Amino acid sequence: MEHPIILFDGVCNLCNGAVQFIIERDKKQQFRFASLQSDIGKQYQTKAGLSTDSIDTILLVENGKIYQKSSAALRIARRLDGLWFVLFGFIIIPTFIRNGVYDWIARNRYRWFGKQDSCWMPTPDLKVLFLD
Repeated sequence: MEHPIILFDGVCNLCNGAVQFIIERDKKQQFRFASLQSDIGKQYQTKAGLSTDSIDTILLVENGKIYQKSSAALRIARRLDGLWFVLFGFIIIPTFIRNGVYDWIARNRYRWFGKQDSCWMPTPDLKVLFLD
């Protein structure tokens, strides 16, 4: 089985914090990561029918399918160690409501959490988890 891949905005402080949060709670190291700005990120954006200029989503590539926004976040939570899997229960909320909240946060993420000039660089120990 291939590792699920999480694609994220590499310059967003909220997104980078989320990646670090996931790494800390993924003791089995199931996930692999790449920024949406990377070549691999752009390939998956194109495959999902998204513009490569659009970096306001998180993508999860899992079992050959690409999930985005709240569906990706909930599927990621389901695989984390601890009680985070219970968040997957929110999948029953209609997508347009979940993604409405997601989009509101995404629109404001730079203002609320800031932005970096370049993509976050993982430590040498974590480098193996990153595809770009």
